[in-house]
Amino acid sequence: MSAAAPASGPRPLPGRPPLSILMYHQVGEFTAPRNHRAGYCHVHRFRTQMAFLARAGYRVLSLDAAIAGLFGDGELPPRGVVLSFDDGYRNFREHALPVLQHYGFPAAVYMISGLVGGRAEWLGADGRDTPPMLSASELRELRQAGITVGSHTVSHPRLSRLAADAVARELRDSKAQLEDLLGEAVPHFCYPYGDYSPSVRDAVIDAGYRSALSCIRGAANTADNVYELPRKAISYGDNLLGYWWKLAMKNARKDRRGGY
Repeated sequence: MSAAAPASGPRPLPGRPPLSILMYHQVGEFTAPRNHRAGYCHVHRFRTQMAFLARAGYRVLSLDAAIAGLFGDGELPPRGVVLSFDDGYRNFREHALPVLQHYGFPAAVYMISGLVGGRAEWLGADGRDTPPMLSASELRELRQAGITVGSHTVSHPRLSRLAADAVARELRDSKAQLEDLLGEAVPHFCYPYGDYSPSVRDAVIDAGYRSALSCIRGAANTADNVYELPRKAISYGDNLLGYWWKLAMKNARKDRRGGY
């Protein structure tokens, strides 16, 4: 795809079944949050959600398989789902990974490269706790377990507010740091806060990524291109009926580039 005309790039192929890319952040044991509810999923509900996917006949796909099914010659099955986890919290390894392994589900974790082995410092700005992030050895362990590791920038900024050279550094340095850490290519990206602009999207293309996840709501089939893939945010308060409703019914596109 040309960086000069990204909108002219491939769109999802017509006639494919709706694909849900689900957006998670932290998974663990939490008291009910008053705000930022899409940032938390209690591990008991997460177990219930994964059991539902297995029982109800959903097919959990790797990100690569989903993109091939949306844009290429891969198969996109009915009830296809991708599980994405933003930021790279250590509680993913403790709470989410064992559940995923129990069901044999793949997933994608988007890591903030400058906070590997550190803490979620940006959350402290609004009074939230700053949980620990995945370490380098833990990220390598996740890759060995079949988890996709993608880039979530170096420092988790709102990219649309940065100068072009700063955007380029966030994108290129994060990719290079994670590739050095893992010893393999890191082709997938996710916009922090879902915040981007056409120029930021073009910079993602220029940095060499092959896909990018957004916070646009809806089925992934409604994407304009592979660098603006919609997702469905899973919130702390979602019961199983609400979870099913998002999977089965919330497929129409709802644009929101500025984040959740």
